[in-house]
Amino acid sequence: MRGMDVNSTSPQIVLGTMDFGTRVAPDEAFAILDSFVGGGGVWLDTANCYSFWGDPSGVGGASERVIGAWLRARPGARDAVKIATKVRQNPLVPHSWPQSAEGLSAPAVRVGVEESLGRLGVDHVDLLWAHAEDRAVPLEETVGAFGELVTKGAALRVGAANHAAWRVERARSLAREQGVEPWKALQLRHSLVQPRPLTPLAEGGHRLLADEDLDFAQSEGLAVWSYSSLMWGSYVRADKPLPQTYDHPGTTRVLSVLDDVADELAATRNQVVLAWLMHRGIDPIVGVSRVEQVEEALAARHVRLGDEHLARFAEAR
Repeated sequence: MRGMDVNSTSPQIVLGTMDFGTRVAPDEAFAILDSFVGGGGVWLDTANCYSFWGDPSGVGGASERVIGAWLRARPGARDAVKIATKVRQNPLVPHSWPQSAEGLSAPAVRVGVEESLGRLGVDHVDLLWAHAEDRAVPLEETVGAFGELVTKGAALRVGAANHAAWRVERARSLAREQGVEPWKALQLRHSLVQPRPLTPLAEGGHRLLADEDLDFAQSEGLAVWSYSSLMWGSYVRADKPLPQTYDHPGTTRVLSVLDDVADELAATRNQVVLAWLMHRGIDPIVGVSRVEQVEEALAARHVRLGDEHLARFAEAR
């Protein structure tokens, strides 16, 4: 089974592997990966910094090492999956973040990717993300470094996570001037519920998908991936309430419609949210810790939202 192209017009579930090797033990991670691929899943999303905050070492790399071990244990698996990883946030000094976080200088990008490939045990990744902006480095330098990696075959595609749309467009212009591969994908936080406007998010470094991001992506033919798509379980777990900034009348209305639509379609809340995101042309990243959660997420591909459902959600939001 060959993976689909990053610019595929058919949105799909992306498996988030952030907790592999830290909160999710390797044997459970292997079972999750097996279930995901067995169910037709293709994309794995990781990062070189995952998960430094949960690792006694104080640095990232655990997630990539687990994926690498799984690939070695599953001959042929590399042809069945596509791997996306990120550079920018891994601490260069253990337990020192953000002070020692790698940046997006050309040397940092080259070293970061080389180390990621080593942990993964592969000769290339299918998509390389700039995990966050680095305004201390000229954008021209970062663009050149990413383009160089594509030219060398170490990354097949490149994208920008948590970047302002104008920075991405500027980077794409610079890439055209340099004659290198431009960023062709965006990764931003997005879900069905929305926080109150103009209120800061508690999670540092997160950047919300705005309507202009989606407009920009659709105009330019860019892929869009969303993270925190299921709000860390808050749609279905009473012990994980939504953050305070989501406490407003719009959320109450949306959750009411969500319950109604889930009942009408004999689906779970999570499945309806994922179907809604995919209907918008977004590939949702789903972080899981159990095989059952993989199965639930992949089943969202069969949830069919009609125009009437979408209109109800739009009115509620």
